[in-house]
Amino acid sequence: MGPGASTIEAQIGEAAHGWRLDRALAQAVPTLSRERLKVLIAAGNVVDPRGVPVRNPSQKASAGTIFSVSIPEPEPAHNAAQAIALNVVYEDEHLLVIDKPAGLVVHPAAGNPDGTLVNALLHHCAGQLSGIGGVARPGIVHRIDKDTSGLIVAAKHDRAHEGLARQFKAHSIDRRYRAIVAGVPMQSEGVIEAPLGRSPANRKKMAIVPGGKHATTRYRLIQPLKEAALIECRLETGRTHQVRVHMASIGHPLLGDPVYGRPRTVHRSTLETLSFRRQALHAAHLGFTHPIDSRNLAFDSEIPADMGELFKHLHV
Repeated sequence: MGPGASTIEAQIGEAAHGWRLDRALAQAVPTLSRERLKVLIAAGNVVDPRGVPVRNPSQKASAGTIFSVSIPEPEPAHNAAQAIALNVVYEDEHLLVIDKPAGLVVHPAAGNPDGTLVNALLHHCAGQLSGIGGVARPGIVHRIDKDTSGLIVAAKHDRAHEGLARQFKAHSIDRRYRAIVAGVPMQSEGVIEAPLGRSPANRKKMAIVPGGKHATTRYRLIQPLKEAALIECRLETGRTHQVRVHMASIGHPLLGDPVYGRPRTVHRSTLETLSFRRQALHAAHLGFTHPIDSRNLAFDSEIPADMGELFKHLHV
């Protein structure tokens, strides 16, 4: 084993008797997912009480059996750790919740190789990451656009990442956005169900397209403004640009949105005066079940100063 490797003694619990070995070990070692354990078993890193490596993740487990699980030091992430200030709303040994400012990209990609939330988390979590898939990196389960502000959760290890991803896939995460849109919706609340996919006319944009991914947004009016409105959008699905495309589709694009909205004449001077050049969208609420201890967690974030100023200027 390398200098950063570790060994865990994992005892099969009574309830796990007769389970597949990878499943039983995942229960005994909360920070490791079944997929990660399958890889460790295949590599000979799981040893039975006789000191013999086990190689079959599907073999039946016996209650009380103690296995030694050798965990190699996580490989370093390809991305650099960078000392970027973060607003940490919640943190424990399994995950953390960040209140992301507008302008911060979540994940490195072409055009944004560094200066991202991932780079900031690698610095913040130095020495705390047990690795996602064997790599020392934070597990980004969901993303919010660069110019959208608000709450985002990241995992510190495989098991937390897997548990959060399962909730996102099941659409059981409670995500609510605050947005300032053009015009006042005629109905105080409504549901938008329209499939989303890449726009055939512009691959950089999303659009409502036949055969696209199912997407549902529930909205409600919070307060009418000057030919605008503050609304809350609750996501039942989490598609790229979902709120932006859905609200634009019913004639109420987000103010400041450079892609899906054109400012009305009445708003143009306000946006220019405030130098407001992003979509007025904020991830204001995030609720989920803790993937390790099953606690119900919920977090709220006030709209940031720039949206607050826009709200004041449009207040009637």
